[in-house]
Amino acid sequence: MNIQNGMEVPFRSHVPFLLCLMGMHLLNVLSRIVFAPLMPTIEGDLGIGHGNAGSFFLFISLGYSTGLFGSGFIASHLTHRRTIILSSLAAGGSLIAVSLSHNLWEMRCGLMGLGLSTGFYFPSGVAALTAMVSARDWGKAFGIHQLAPNLGFVATPLLVEGLMTWFSWRGVIAIIGVIAIAVGVAFARFGKGGNFSGVPPTLQALRLLIRLPSLWVLISFFSIGLGAYLGIYNMLPLYLVAYQGMERGWANTLIALSWIAGLGIVFPAGWATDLLGPRRALGVILLTTGIATLLLGLVKGGWIIPVLFLQPMLATCFPAAGLTALSRIGPHRIRNVAVSFTIQVAFLLGAGVLPAGIGILGEAGFFSLGIILVGLMLMGSTILLRYLEFQEDKDRGSGLAI
Repeated sequence: MNIQNGMEVPFRSHVPFLLCLMGMHLLNVLSRIVFAPLMPTIEGDLGIGHGNAGSFFLFISLGYSTGLFGSGFIASHLTHRRTIILSSLAAGGSLIAVSLSHNLWEMRCGLMGLGLSTGFYFPSGVAALTAMVSARDWGKAFGIHQLAPNLGFVATPLLVEGLMTWFSWRGVIAIIGVIAIAVGVAFARFGKGGNFSGVPPTLQALRLLIRLPSLWVLISFFSIGLGAYLGIYNMLPLYLVAYQGMERGWANTLIALSWIAGLGIVFPAGWATDLLGPRRALGVILLTTGIATLLLGLVKGGWIIPVLFLQPMLATCFPAAGLTALSRIGPHRIRNVAVSFTIQVAFLLGAGVLPAGIGILGEAGFFSLGIILVGLMLMGSTILLRYLEFQEDKDRGSGLAI
């Protein structure tokens, strides 16, 4: 329950707000991952190798990281709600620009613009969510919010395959751009929440954050977690086509189907995070996802299919636990700065450098090795849990009220 105007407000009353925010997040994610199922076609059309293909996600990540850093400045002037709207409108425009590009460098500039505009959303979305919902329900709230990536991972390959029946890859990107603009306009008309200003990433706020050991622990977790969650997803179509010998349509269909299980586990993962606490939940998720990712790089033939279904089901549990933990470090007033700084660094590494590295290894004939290394890093990262400390633990230790 949440307390508003002296009255307890049940969690279910926030569900419409959370679903609306989830819809914005869905288009934000879809705008960035639409290139993954299109990549085999883009490679053939542009005549590029796996390394250049992987670099697409690096350019998106560079822009996204910059957008995350600048989101606090934007939200401090526009409010979080208007920042969310701006993100969707600008992302749609960037996608249309990419679809009209004439060469590789024009595409890369458009991809950086796409990353920049989508990067504005996340800190403002998290700030709006945590301001509306009681801390005791954050795990469940983030579970609903994080349905968006899973819906995106299921819908994007199927949407791409369906649209490519009538359109080229450029047409598919343009259509997604138009949808993003339409959703931004709809949220401006009907969306609620986030009607307050953000805190810009001032030197004082950053100085306070970087002194927290828990921040660096969570940056490590998010970098590796996003690597298993988004980095692997971005390179999986190429991995299945180039290394496992699948046809593009069958590979995209399998990837979409494999994420359906994630739709059913996201909310239970958030509920389990509230029940177990984010520290224990993170330990279980990192270890089991690491084992599944390791197997994804090791097995071949028919064995790849069950592992292909298991790995995303486990990886999709990470964001709810990770975001709950991230929302509990440092003072409340700098929460959006903590989110933007952590996701900024983690996205650049986990969703940018990592898939680019897997692409380079794949071009050298070691595609599976990159995936195996991600699995080993996930398993090894559990050692860092002992250094994770939350703000309420400090408040209890000092005798302060939470």
